[in-house]
Amino acid sequence: MGFWLRPALVAALIVSIPAAAAGQVAAPVSSVTKPRLFILTDIEADPDDTQSLIRLLLYANEIDLEGLVATTSVHQKNRIAPESIRRVIAEYAKVRGNLARHDTAFPQAAALYRLVGSGQPVYGTAGVGSGKSTDGSRRLIAALERPDPRPLWVAGWGGPNTLAQALHDIRATRSPEAAKRLISKLRVYTISDQDDSGPWMRKEFPQLFYVVSPGGYGAATWTAINSVVEGIDNTAISNGWFAEHIQQGHGPLGAAYPDTAYGVEGDTPSFLGLIPNGLNVPERPDWGGWGGRYELRTPERSTTNPDGFNGGVPVPAETRPIWTNAVDSFKPYVAKPYGRAIGQLDRTFTGFRETLWRWRDEFQNDFAARMDWTVKTPADANHPPVVRLAHPDRVTVRSGDTVPLSALGTTDPDGDSLSYQWFQYPEAGTYPKTIEMWGAENLYARGFTAPVVDRPSEAHFILKVTDKGTPALTRYRRVVVTILPKGS
Repeated sequence: MGFWLRPALVAALIVSIPAAAAGQVAAPVSSVTKPRLFILTDIEADPDDTQSLIRLLLYANEIDLEGLVATTSVHQKNRIAPESIRRVIAEYAKVRGNLARHDTAFPQAAALYRLVGSGQPVYGTAGVGSGKSTDGSRRLIAALERPDPRPLWVAGWGGPNTLAQALHDIRATRSPEAAKRLISKLRVYTISDQDDSGPWMRKEFPQLFYVVSPGGYGAATWTAINSVVEGIDNTAISNGWFAEHIQQGHGPLGAAYPDTAYGVEGDTPSFLGLIPNGLNVPERPDWGGWGGRYELRTPERSTTNPDGFNGGVPVPAETRPIWTNAVDSFKPYVAKPYGRAIGQLDRTFTGFRETLWRWRDEFQNDFAARMDWTVKTPADANHPPVVRLAHPDRVTVRSGDTVPLSALGTTDPDGDSLSYQWFQYPEAGTYPKTIEMWGAENLYARGFTAPVVDRPSEAHFILKVTDKGTPALTRYRRVVVTILPKGS
């Protein structure tokens, strides 16, 4: 006989949560506020910048783009190519009308053209200093000074010396108080260090929020987007997958997606964590999401693969804590042909790349669906589920309390059948042990008994909902449970 929870029982269990649990509700874990994003790209150094830009434009309805600036890098030291950004926007313009049938928030191409700018056609810190301001650095400062309370994310797909110049100019021309205020609004994610300005910024501006895997690319979380992992299905990053789902038969924007030369979409992890999917919490890199998981710490230089390939960028010792590689242990679930719908592989994967590739099939399917939006009507394309909880997404309980979790009320805009999975994400919380949950993993309602703790601890539970449309699309909700000692 199977174990399941009837809706009435779920409701009764939710009502039975102690007052401490039901009453202490903080701000929602996931926010619907659009993130602001400013891109620095060494486009033309590698086709992957063009690949990532095409994917990014398919999320321009959910991310407020504020700058698309062409830069140099160690792989393209003396050239910038803003015209290549404009070329991609021109292809977007041809499909924007159909995208707007799915969501009118997709910006007009004219608005995107106005975001294109240029940095110095010079490598690294040689392009930073008095009298070296650029169109790109001025645009970045202007974005920071807009009366917008949201932080500004800056994604460095190549060398970030345009950001370094902006910081140089802010320090030189604003009061210390104004400079501190502007810098506090910055959130930086760079794809490793592709010039010497990254370490310079981290040293010169110790308060700067900075996500990076310094050193050789072999020690970088972002490489998980295109790493072939032994023991899992890697189809979703194969050349054949991109040809079928992105490049061919998907209109002009898909046709503009270039073949891979070195590694597919190495820059995409810089914004995957900003997509509002119910899992991502951009302000908390340590909570994990589509872009990987990162810890605030000072990495030992020896752990950064300092002699590995990075084009010859110097790898100094870090001078202060940065958001950098974290480690997850992950045992993948796969579909089963009979009986319970899903089951785990008999292998556990542990490492920093696991924090990103564990979500890879899901964000690749999302990309494929959005490329469909460029050519298909809303009736013929798939759209993600709308995930709801039957309780708050932050609760406080005490050791020994019964804690039910339920996705009751979740729907799909296309009327698709839905599959559910509840699981604990131990690495995201402060309670390090596995908490046993009731019932099969794929029930819409599960729960657990709060474990014994001797100090307040935080446990994260993830609800993953996947529709049976084509391609199958996934959205999430995160429930953060604070567990207090019994009697406290």
